[in-house]
Amino acid sequence: MISLREVEPTDISRFFDFMQDKDSLWQAAFTSEDPTNRAKHDEHWEKILNNPNILNRTILLDDQVIGSIGRYFMDDGAQITYWLDSEFKGRGFTTRALELFLELDQTRPIEGRTAFDNIASAKVLTKNGFTQIGTDMYFSNARGIEIEEIIWRLV
Repeated sequence: MISLREVEPTDISRFFDFMQDKDSLWQAAFTSEDPTNRAKHDEHWEKILNNPNILNRTILLDDQVIGSIGRYFMDDGAQITYWLDSEFKGRGFTTRALELFLELDQTRPIEGRTAFDNIASAKVLTKNGFTQIGTDMYFSNARGIEIEEIIWRLV
């Protein structure tokens, strides 16, 4: 059963492990400059957890940490972000986690962004009621080039 809980300090290590999967990095596209830098990862999460305007949760499958999900603000607009351990992708867990998160956080409108070719993430968003509202070009750290980003919105 998928559930969400507040992020605990030990979760941060698991999140770092998830970010080491090269295929997931490619698919997500918009990642940190150096996902192998543990110190930067920990520093980033410390900022996240100390920012009252950011809401983050750990995604659990039963009692196992399998990902993270959160809402932050960019250019005064709410944004959704999520990451799932590659071992658990393709089984509806991210879709369910987003559904639970959207029940918890009623901030609307809220946007999600995906790489143009990230079909899996696009499905997660559309299954939760997001619609495509536009595109933009953005530099992908994971790919080392500028690529098209699809912008999704839930109102």
